[in-house]
Amino acid sequence: MQRRQFVTIAPRLAAGLAAPALVRHAFAQDAGISSKSLTIGCSASLTGPLAGFGRDIKQGAEAALAQINARGGIHGRMVQLQILDDGYVPQRTTENVQQMISQGSAFALMSCVGTPNNAGILPMIEDAGIPYVAPFTGASSLRKGARNVFHVRASYTDEVRRLVQRLAGMGLKDIGVVYLDNAYGREMLEDSTRFLADQGLKPLVQVALATDGKNLSDVLAKVGQARPAAVLLATAGAVSVELVRGLKTNNPGVLMAGLSVTLTSEGLKQLGDAGSGLALTMVMPDPTRAKTALVRDYQAAMRARGVQEFNLGTLESYTNTRVLAEGLERAGADPTRSKLRTALAGIRNLDLGGLVIDYSGQAPYVGSRFVDMGVLNGAGRFVG
Repeated sequence: MQRRQFVTIAPRLAAGLAAPALVRHAFAQDAGISSKSLTIGCSASLTGPLAGFGRDIKQGAEAALAQINARGGIHGRMVQLQILDDGYVPQRTTENVQQMISQGSAFALMSCVGTPNNAGILPMIEDAGIPYVAPFTGASSLRKGARNVFHVRASYTDEVRRLVQRLAGMGLKDIGVVYLDNAYGREMLEDSTRFLADQGLKPLVQVALATDGKNLSDVLAKVGQARPAAVLLATAGAVSVELVRGLKTNNPGVLMAGLSVTLTSEGLKQLGDAGSGLALTMVMPDPTRAKTALVRDYQAAMRARGVQEFNLGTLESYTNTRVLAEGLERAGADPTRSKLRTALAGIRNLDLGGLVIDYSGQAPYVGSRFVDMGVLNGAGRFVG
């Protein structure tokens, strides 16, 4: 190539090489947002063992967004949800989030489901600098200071502590633990063992249950041989239904206590009378009792969508959407991801009407410490 040709071409070449960086910068700021709309991304299990959670998230978020958009949206923008199914498979979650980030289809993320699933995407979210509100997991191992992640629910550690304290407070000493054979379940086993030790106890029996339930008969046999007075259920999703049924059949009179994610709303329906007496932690107020403004607003939003059944999953998703919407309001009429992140971090003592959200101003950001406990009746409703 002659020098004159090179000199002529070089400025055009340099401009061409520089353009992608400029495009990437503008793209990063404007992804998922226009003058009229703003898109929130989510990867959840709409199929598979945790499908009930995914469907609750979709229904609760859409009810909240319909309510928000009916009032004019946020700074004139209609807010919409893009939810992709991952079947509770961590690799699919990673692919879904990577797709949303690379295609620029979402301004922020909300409520991706599962402990192992979130473990895979959090590094990507930090690298991309995309705000992420309310991961649908309470794993303490995932609350280590990420600057883009804003948890809403209390931690599983808080839930397990409450369960163990309740069981030990009843004078029970022979307590078994059945845990899901994945990252979530193993972390819950560690928490359970630690809090039992604080009470001078150790698990009478501890058994891992496959996520697809293929070893359920073996699990039930081991628990039956140990004959515990109570079983702590560190399981989640569809597999918990047959586990509860089996324990109740094989171990009449055994007390069972589980976490907020042990059963989906669909699972509670499937259990029917078999779920009577099961104790579960709750990280949201009782969705069926309109004692608080939050629950009343939620019920109104659901009814406006033609839904007359209320459950903890849809209430949690509704609440998560409200928290994200508060951040977007505070980020102003010309939001960027940086502005949204700052706005969320600045939330202090936000009373949603019976549930207070308070971020400390520094990571890890955890908005709520609310943990309650209820006992189910045969209709799948909490009686105390």
